Amino acid sequence: MLSNTFVDNAKIMAKGMVAIPKGVREALGVASGDRISFIVEDGAVRIVNSAVYAMQMLQNEMAGEAEQAGIISDEDVMALVKELRNEDEDV
Repeated sequence: MLSNTFVDNAKIMAKGMVAIPKGVREALGVASGDRISFIVEDGAVRIVNSAVYAMQMLQNEMAGEAEQAGIISDEDVMALVKELRNEDEDV
């Protein structure tokens, strides 16, 4: 049940800097130069991969949009792509 759960520690350095432990970086799928987000909720902090978090937020925002637009099958998607390509040729 807790196989994906572990605890690691880091020391807060000057100016509030913290080195993220290797195991945590690996779990988040981040490396040098990548961005992370800090999400504070009810006194707890989650550290997440910013790119993954942004994609999840976009997916949540877009949920149900295709159905509202009447796009419910692969054929509907292909028809929309064909329509959009034809509009681009007219420009």
